[in-house]
Amino acid sequence: MSRFVQLHVLTSYPPSNLNRDDLGRPKSAQMGGVNRLRISSQALKRAWRKSDLFESALKGHIGTRTKEIGVKVFDGLVAGGVKESDARDWAKKIAEQFGAAKKPKDANSEEALHIEQLAHFSPAELAAIDALTTALVESKTAPSDEQLKLLRRDHAAVDIALFGRMLAAKPEFNTEAAVQVAHAITVHAVTVEDDWFSAVDDLNTGMEDRGAGHIGEAAFGAGVFYLYICINREQLLASLNGNIALRDQTLAALLEAVAKVSPTGKQNSFASRAYASYLMAEKGDQQPRSLSLAFLKPVTGDDYGADAIKRLQQKCEAMDRMYEACADHRLEMHEGNTVTLAGLSAFITA
Repeated sequence: MSRFVQLHVLTSYPPSNLNRDDLGRPKSAQMGGVNRLRISSQALKRAWRKSDLFESALKGHIGTRTKEIGVKVFDGLVAGGVKESDARDWAKKIAEQFGAAKKPKDANSEEALHIEQLAHFSPAELAAIDALTTALVESKTAPSDEQLKLLRRDHAAVDIALFGRMLAAKPEFNTEAAVQVAHAITVHAVTVEDDWFSAVDDLNTGMEDRGAGHIGEAAFGAGVFYLYICINREQLLASLNGNIALRDQTLAALLEAVAKVSPTGKQNSFASRAYASYLMAEKGDQQPRSLSLAFLKPVTGDDYGADAIKRLQQKCEAMDRMYEACADHRLEMHEGNTVTLAGLSAFITA
């Protein structure tokens, strides 16, 4: 079995603002002496994980990220007739199994039931929490140390296995990510533009005031993005407790999400949904490497998409000459060949 799968993806987005910075403008990066648009790996991973496609393909195996598990437990206990003071104390004990509790000034506030950082809960852990909540409602007694220990389960949450879990207060329950996702960048230089817009008040007849009801501006950019992803199939299988079928199902769902799912930023304003126009998958045990070097010199000319594909292929061939084969097997999908997404999925799971 090949240890690593690497994906090299080119996607062309029309005018959009898929991933904003603190000023509301498209995120960017300097590379090769020019400004590029950028989509952060965090934005990409969340879009894939929360997509309908991912949920449909992996239903029952997707985790939940939250700081507010204590609130959920507290509400369940109170609804079951537990005194509020006991419910608050027991809920905090349960929440603290997954992270350090917050310590706001008001100890009786909802925030006092939160933990300090987002924790990623597997379906099995959420089920165990629900079961313990029910047991406490029936017994009207505080949770024992043994009951609290049983909350930590061997998880088969695919998103935890893929993207990892880091619990600063409970490092023994950390999970190493099986997937590394680079920030996507445009293969060419981009100038961020501003869209000045106005809105008309429907009830304003214009008899006294012909001005707009609202004016504003929105930043946007367009470009062909290169994305690199490295998947450690051995790590993924280990994190899924050796379940080969679930590993392959997860790989197939991830590949489809990468190819089809766009980040959600400003979609109502720009409808900038796009499928990947080029996707190359590589398998092997060699040390992984990105092909972003192909775009250190920005692509110029009239056909960014076609030129980007040529650049990728040429850089891949050049690195094979320099280091010998950088992958044991390689398969490309683009409009110039007959490879389908299903065929690519079969390739990365075999």
